[in-house]
Amino acid sequence: MLKRTFLFTLFILIGFGANAQKPINIGYVDMEYILENVPEYQQASTQLDQRVKEWQNEIEQKRKEINEMKTSLQNERALLTSELIEERKEEIAYQQEQATDYEQKRFGPKGDYMIQKRQLIKPIQDQVFTAVQEIAETRDFDFIFDRNAESGMLFAKNRFDLSDQVLRSINRASNRRQIETKQEERELERAEARTAEEDEELSAREKAVEDRKSERQALIEERRRKQDSIKEARQRAFEERRERILKERQQKRDSIEAARARKDTIN
Repeated sequence: MLKRTFLFTLFILIGFGANAQKPINIGYVDMEYILENVPEYQQASTQLDQRVKEWQNEIEQKRKEINEMKTSLQNERALLTSELIEERKEEIAYQQEQATDYEQKRFGPKGDYMIQKRQLIKPIQDQVFTAVQEIAETRDFDFIFDRNAESGMLFAKNRFDLSDQVLRSINRASNRRQIETKQEERELERAEARTAEEDEELSAREKAVEDRKSERQALIEERRRKQDSIKEARQRAFEERRERILKERQQKRDSIEAARARKDTIN
C-alpha cells in the first residue's frame, strides 16, 4: 500500500514538473550506507551488540536451567508423591513464565533492544535530517527520499545519490565541535570551501603521497634486510674462522702433549 501510494505521488510530481516551467529536482540518500560510515554509530552499535550477546546468554542459561528441571522431574517422578510432582510442575511453569517475561523485556517490541536501538539511531538521524535540509536548500532540491524506507524506490541513478554529501556534512559538523585553535578553524574553513570533486582530487593526491611513502619505506626496509643479511654472513664467517683456528691450535697442543708423553715413556 505504501509503495503504491509513493509511486502514485511520484508520478503526479513528475507530471507536474513536466508541465511546470521549473523541473522538479529529486534526490535520495542511503541511510544504511550513512550509518555504516559514521564512527560514533559503529562504536555505539558494537557496545549494543555486546549487550545483546549478554542478554542472549542469560536467556539461554534460563532455558538450560528449565530443561534441567524438566529432566530431573522426569527421572524422579516414580519416587515422588503426587503433591511433590505438582509442586515441581508449578515451579517449572513459574520459571518458564519468568524466562518469557525476561525475553520480552529485552527483545520484545517495547523491549530494551528496540529502545536502545532507537536511542542509538536518533542522534545520527537528526544529523542526517539537518544535513539533508542544508543540501536541499543549497542545491534547490524539491524532494529527497531514503531509498531504504518503505517508499517503493526500485531504481535510482547514482547521480541522484546524496549520501556522500550528507556524510561530508555530518563529518564537518563533528569537526566543528572538535575545533580548539584558530589554526584548526582556518583549516576547517578551507576544507568546507572545497567541493566534493576537489575533495576527491585531494584524497587522490594524498593517497599518491602515501603510496610513494610506502614504496620508499619498502625500499628502505629491503636495503636494511640486505645489510643485515650481509652482516650476519660476515659474522658467521668470522665465527667459523675463529672456531677453525681454535680447533687447529687445540690439535697442535694435543699433538705436542702426545709427543712429550711418548718421550717420557721411552726415557
